[in-house]
Amino acid sequence: MTRTIKVGLVGSGFVADIHAHAFRHFVQNAEVVAVASPHNAQQFAKARQIPNAFNDYREMLAMDELDMIHICAPNDLHRSIAVDAANAGKHVVCEKPLCKTLEEADEMIETCRKKGVLLLYAEELLFAPKYVRAKQLVDEGAVGRPFLVKQSEEHNGPHMPWFWDVNRSGGGVLLDMGCHSIEYTRWVLGKPPVRSVTAFMDTFLHKDRTQGEDHAFAIIEYEGGQMAMIENSWAKGGGVDDRAEIYGDKGHTRADLLRGSSLLTYSETGYGYAVEKASTTRGYTFTMFEENWNYGFPQEIQHFVNCVLGTETPLETGEDGREVLKIIYAAYQSAGEGRKICWPYQPPTVEKPIDLWKNPQR
Repeated sequence: MTRTIKVGLVGSGFVADIHAHAFRHFVQNAEVVAVASPHNAQQFAKARQIPNAFNDYREMLAMDELDMIHICAPNDLHRSIAVDAANAGKHVVCEKPLCKTLEEADEMIETCRKKGVLLLYAEELLFAPKYVRAKQLVDEGAVGRPFLVKQSEEHNGPHMPWFWDVNRSGGGVLLDMGCHSIEYTRWVLGKPPVRSVTAFMDTFLHKDRTQGEDHAFAIIEYEGGQMAMIENSWAKGGGVDDRAEIYGDKGHTRADLLRGSSLLTYSETGYGYAVEKASTTRGYTFTMFEENWNYGFPQEIQHFVNCVLGTETPLETGEDGREVLKIIYAAYQSAGEGRKICWPYQPPTVEKPIDLWKNPQR
């Protein structure tokens, strides 16, 4: 008989709500038994029928029954939560980005390795049904040898207000949404070694709200003559726009994550199961049907549960999250210095990735 994995959520915002919903309605062999947040843990737990709530995640880690935690907290807290969880013997699922700096990433990876626990990197686009089918077409040889993957994710700003503060987040839209674009395109191409990164970015619409870039474009060249083109925006209204295109020498395919599985909606008040989301859904938007499923969150979480049970091999690890972060470093440095960043690449030591754009080391 398969045992039930006991899960703790760290955070009570937008992403934690998505994870809690996925566990409750879709995921097998797992149960959320606790949530920790300094803000509204008790209210969150009561609304979602989670039996235990803590103001401090370290108190939650003392629960003997806990097998795994999901970090759904601001970026500047990822390292400390992951390290504390590993030292407590808990497996770790960490939402993107893995953390703020490469030094933090190395500490997270090494601590989890030493303590014998998994560090799993939560990139849901690798589990989104449309995007999974696109990858299957590549693997089946339907487009021949892939040489270019484009991916874009755009909307009018982050779901949680702390992300506007680059000191907490580490950067702007590239760090927020470029994580998705980088790892999905990298996965489709087979995760080859990077050759170079060239990027362009600026703050066009939200200068009054953030020091971070709100629109970014990057080209990633990989060994073997393959490349990715990614575009991310906090400056595009009308709800989320999420698309991918794959070009091969025998064909191509295009996937629009939202269109075709959504309702065209006009709302003057906004809508959504979270207050933060309602503010971003005013006017015309494409309203997702089974949004959680179409974005791949339940499938991703089920995979992570199976990894803890030992029945599946992790598709995304801390090392993958670190590689994404390294590419982001190069993109910020490229935009800051106005040049292509080539591999082998030893990123400068910075407090946060965006410093490489704001304060270029020419």
